[in-house]
Amino acid sequence: MNCPTIDKLLQYVDNLLTEQELVELSAHLKGCNDCKHIIEELNVEQKLLIETLQTPMLPDDFASTILEQLEPYGKQPKKPAWKRSMLVAAGVVLAFGLGTTLNPSFAEWVGGLFATDQVDEGLKIASNAGMAERVNREVTDQGLTFRVEDVVADSSRVALSYQIVNKTGKIQDSYIELDDLKNKIFASDQNGKRLEGVGIGWQAGSDYGLIEISLREQEAIEKVNVKFELVELNGKKGNWKLEIPVDLKERNKFTTTFSLNDAKTSMKGVDIHMKEVRFAPSSSELLYETSFAKEEQAKVEDEIRILKERFGEEITNSFTNYGTAIQYHIENEEKKAVYHHNSFLEGKGHPSDSGILQGSGADMGQIGQVAWNESFIPQNKDGKLTYVLDGVVKTVPSDFSIKFKPKELKKNPVSFEYEGNFITIKDAEKKIKLSLRKSLNPVDIENIFTIEMAGGKEAGSSDFGAWAIVDNQGKAFLAYHSGSILDEKDKNGRYKTTLDLKAYDVDEVPEELTLHLLSVTRYEKASEKWEVPLFK
Repeated sequence: MNCPTIDKLLQYVDNLLTEQELVELSAHLKGCNDCKHIIEELNVEQKLLIETLQTPMLPDDFASTILEQLEPYGKQPKKPAWKRSMLVAAGVVLAFGLGTTLNPSFAEWVGGLFATDQVDEGLKIASNAGMAERVNREVTDQGLTFRVEDVVADSSRVALSYQIVNKTGKIQDSYIELDDLKNKIFASDQNGKRLEGVGIGWQAGSDYGLIEISLREQEAIEKVNVKFELVELNGKKGNWKLEIPVDLKERNKFTTTFSLNDAKTSMKGVDIHMKEVRFAPSSSELLYETSFAKEEQAKVEDEIRILKERFGEEITNSFTNYGTAIQYHIENEEKKAVYHHNSFLEGKGHPSDSGILQGSGADMGQIGQVAWNESFIPQNKDGKLTYVLDGVVKTVPSDFSIKFKPKELKKNPVSFEYEGNFITIKDAEKKIKLSLRKSLNPVDIENIFTIEMAGGKEAGSSDFGAWAIVDNQGKAFLAYHSGSILDEKDKNGRYKTTLDLKAYDVDEVPEELTLHLLSVTRYEKASEKWEVPLFK
């Protein structure tokens, strides 16, 4: 088995693989140290993300204080705006609210998890529209009760709120570690077919957890059966098995699907093919495909071939998904944008992804050909919506490189500019990493060659993709990259950026080395206005 893509490893960390994929990847990991290192790094980043998402608990008297002062029609709190990080070509994101945690009495008063800001607006709208059902199904073992309280379901997704309660009735931490060798949560349709889009949402300190099963791109699902097979809760071993059947037959009647009549266009080397739009109570879905135009496809394939000849197939393909995407917004009848899906927008009144819940892209086999399904919060009132193209996005091979001497960096850092990125290489040296492991040797020591960079990005600038490191002997090394793009600007008005590259098989720090950028993601604005009505 060849090394999997970074997207597949992300799905492994997020427990999104099928059983067969999990078996194959687990077997691969036993003999591949490179992929093991990537998994370790992804787990560290996931832990950091969880810590970042933690929010403080409100005081115990918050509910009583608010209920005394609550006015019938108060203003809704503003939600934080988020800038883009990196363009993700594929994957599923579970939208789990970042609102302040509510204590049990307040959550109960307003009607459970689906009435709080811990869920997205679409689930709250569906709940208010009568799509919620209180099931109160539970199972108890080892003094802990696992309880599924509410279900919100329509044709686009099934969401379940759950709690973990001890024998005194005190609500416990809702975090559940999903692992096919430990806790399992899976769903199937009326024919027993396993559904893959199962995700878990958790917020530190919250009374509730959220299980969400995506039904996007699924056809004719009338029933969903959700099974819980849990063997460890809050550090206690036990056996908690529960099944929750969800009938969708009547709920599906509230979904409207419109064909977009195969609307097509080609712009800036990208072909766009609009398929259909679906309006369900909890989300609106837009389905379309993107691909390289014929001439662009041939050019990209030639450039990839050159990279393979120069650096080898493993380095060229390990971290890069050469592909296509689009940026757009959706307008109402008054020509006001009600949705934005544009990671390259900047400025007040132009949030990068306003109204979007989640999006995924499925590789269709040919380089750059992707089938997209993107979900949005539904509008509260009926109206005719129109899709408007903003621009296209292409991840293509790059020929940029920069040479420097690692041992001279501390005295003389090396700076470069590339397509709106102003970066300084600050350090390049071997660093010791201690790893705790369950083995006879509890601590493993690794020397990792690390290159640290920092700088700024201009709005709309290109995004770096994969990198290769080549020493002065001409030997190429795979570079594992990580970094961040902050919402904070530097003195030049650019977004502060960090980038780290790591190589695990560099024996000695080379006297001189060359960094090669293998891929770059570029955004190009639409050259002409292209609209597609999202109604009959």
